[in-house]
Amino acid sequence: MGAGPEGGRLAGRIALVTGASRGIGAAVAKRFAAEGAHLVLVARTQGGLEEVDDAVRVATGIKDDEDSATLVPLDLTDYAAIDRMGAALYERFGRLDVLVGNAGILGELSPVGHIEPEDWDAVMATNLTANWRLIRSLDPLLQASEAGRAIFVTSGVAGKVFPYWGGYAVSKAALEMLIKIYAAENEKTNVRANILDPATARTGMRAKAMPGEDPMTLPEPEAITEDFVKLAEASCTKNGEIVRVS
Repeated sequence: MGAGPEGGRLAGRIALVTGASRGIGAAVAKRFAAEGAHLVLVARTQGGLEEVDDAVRVATGIKDDEDSATLVPLDLTDYAAIDRMGAALYERFGRLDVLVGNAGILGELSPVGHIEPEDWDAVMATNLTANWRLIRSLDPLLQASEAGRAIFVTSGVAGKVFPYWGGYAVSKAALEMLIKIYAAENEKTNVRANILDPATARTGMRAKAMPGEDPMTLPEPEAITEDFVKLAEASCTKNGEIVRVS
């Protein structure tokens, strides 16, 4: 396992983060590494993952010949690849302590009747079905942990009615119900599953959704990582809750 702060709040814990090459995922990866976790970083681009790995090494002082992270270039809509990843993680580690389902896409912002079928399918595949497939493949590994913790990223649009946000909002609302059910099914196990709403942060998705907004008025993703750490700690007792970053 990679070097890291031995006294960190996630010391010795294996944490998988999806959408880890940029934005909130990259910020969470760096923070988890600073807290001592060994990272399994998942994103579509190898180059983006390597950039995050380099940043982690610089921030934590991990040397080039030391193992800082396991990099997994993978499209989460390739569901068979998720299953292969789960098998590989079992062979290497035998468990998974933390799962962060962060990857997501915005899709079209348009009237519901105008959404292209291909766009609807892509949003549901990435934001909802991929997270179910992650649970399906990685739940046995979380169960093998002494304190498995699963964290999935939602949005405020899931709980309110925002015209023109149909695909994205529906996918996040469905994700919330999926995770609440998964959490309820694990009440008597060592696994805890929660949902985190990061509110507003300076990300590429936010810029796409709100093109007229001044990004400098928003907090950087690094500023909202504390709640991810709290939910990832072995001591976390929350289960099935929606945690909103204030």
